[in-house]
Amino acid sequence: MTIEKTAPEKTANIALPPDVTERLAALDPLQLAWLSGYCWSEAQSRQNRQSAVSSALTPVASAVQTVLEPLQVTIISASQTGNARKVAEQLKAKLAATALEVNLVAAADYKPKNIANEKVLLLVTSTQGDGEPPEEALSLYKFLFGKKAPNLSQTEFAVLGLGDSSYPDFCQAGKDFDAKLVELGATRLCDRQDCDLDYQALADSWIEQISRLLQQKNQTQSAVVTAQTGGTDLPSAVRSVYNKENPFAAGLSLRQKITARGSEKDVRHLEIDLSGSGLHYQPGDALGVWFNNDPALVEEILQAVALNGDEKVHLNGAEISIREALINSLEITQNTPHFVKGYADLVGNSELNQQVKSAVAIQHYIQTTPIIGVLQAYPFTLSAEQLLGLLRPLTPRLYSIASAQEEVGDEVHLTVGVLRYEHAGKIRSGGASSYLADRVEEDGEVRVFIEHNDNFRLPHDNSTPIIMIGSGTGIAPFRAFVQQRAAQQASGKNWLIFGNQHFTDDFLYQIEWQSFAKDGYLHKYHFAWSRDQAEKIYVQHKIRQEAAALWQWLQQGAHIYVCGDASRMAKDVEQALLEAISEQGGLSMEEADEYLDELRQNKRYQRDVY
Repeated sequence: MTIEKTAPEKTANIALPPDVTERLAALDPLQLAWLSGYCWSEAQSRQNRQSAVSSALTPVASAVQTVLEPLQVTIISASQTGNARKVAEQLKAKLAATALEVNLVAAADYKPKNIANEKVLLLVTSTQGDGEPPEEALSLYKFLFGKKAPNLSQTEFAVLGLGDSSYPDFCQAGKDFDAKLVELGATRLCDRQDCDLDYQALADSWIEQISRLLQQKNQTQSAVVTAQTGGTDLPSAVRSVYNKENPFAAGLSLRQKITARGSEKDVRHLEIDLSGSGLHYQPGDALGVWFNNDPALVEEILQAVALNGDEKVHLNGAEISIREALINSLEITQNTPHFVKGYADLVGNSELNQQVKSAVAIQHYIQTTPIIGVLQAYPFTLSAEQLLGLLRPLTPRLYSIASAQEEVGDEVHLTVGVLRYEHAGKIRSGGASSYLADRVEEDGEVRVFIEHNDNFRLPHDNSTPIIMIGSGTGIAPFRAFVQQRAAQQASGKNWLIFGNQHFTDDFLYQIEWQSFAKDGYLHKYHFAWSRDQAEKIYVQHKIRQEAAALWQWLQQGAHIYVCGDASRMAKDVEQALLEAISEQGGLSMEEADEYLDELRQNKRYQRDVY
């Protein structure tokens, strides 16, 4: 009786859905009795199954309770040419094989305010311009160095910097990030690692060190946790078999000078055949070009150090002649502190020693004196191995792609400014640009690969207006942008602000821009010819003149793109943008800077600067 009393009291509080109540009301007593027995049987069966599962899971549950939470590791990749991104991917692949929860994020996609929540932060960053962080990391940099920077006392971190020792402020972005993180209270996992162009060996060593440190911190992990985190492999993507390490031998189908005979600049339009490569690119990407050094320059170097060129050296696991190494594998057109300091030590010349007495003196010297200039000014007999030890490995050059694949098919177009300068009464040339302009015959082969740049992309919405600001060969990606929009019959408005020296000599792709305007794909354009009048006019002057229109376009959702020199043009353009935003938006300069940075974070302000 007691059981019969309490059972209805418990079930009376369980509300049945209205449709079930209605269906029960339609049943007769016999049907209700049958249903009651069926439900009781089903309830017992389910209870037994649940008990069995609970018993089976008890050991596992206990094991999970004894395992500490795996370390949460965030890797930020701040890349300009793709090298930092590749190192960060290698780091993630290494850590993902351990019991760590690893999240790799590009700096452009990282929300700076999230840094306050990071427990373990690994930053791989390159340096551009005058010691500045790469374009995609500017928002993070501004945040950390701004008034709203958080306390990071709960964060452990490590920084790997990539740079080029031939430039001032070597790896400065990595140094700045490292110092600021400590200033904000974060703790170093290990010392910062600075890497030159031949970065791989040092990067590999740093990755191994980080991996050991984090595994030691996480040594209480179990197989259960490993199973949970071991599947964080890098996303796979369908790609061509050709890349930086395995370039495609493409045919140079066209080379045409597009500056006038009287121009101070030598700019070439190149068309390269990618047929059979499977290489695909988007507007905003770059083409990597591997090149061979000028044999005539190689002979000058050999003569200056009293070598005949047939002497053997060991390089990359093979024995080759020093002449072959100089032509195919060593950097001989860009001077470096390593070269001048090492050569000065060998020569022991007091005048040359004065050139390397300080970091400032070295930087001035290497910026004004090529390697051959050093050797000819202070000739000295070297062994082949000594010469090899002074030079760094040859690296490919990257050029902004000047075509849309949807328009040109299996081709890729480049706009190459040929570097030529005079030193000691002789004209010298850049290694890659002179190779493309002078030494590769049409129909000859050029070893190339695609370097993707997801931080310089057209808007996904074809109706979005765009503002393109560039000077000189910075026009290249904008030709690709407008080609793409024309091929897709995009409705978005396109505005070009372009600068160069002379209208008659340096108006790159003039006829094409006129055709785009006629066909309705160039809606607004302004040109700044700096040398056509007494007072120099640059693109930043056009921005200030058109401040009202620029603000109006921004209110319509326009994206701004800047391409060109990082140290001068890009800085002047940004200052002009800030002034225009401040003036037209009624904002203080600090508020204008926040507004522009918000555009950057939303990928409405993108730069391809070099």
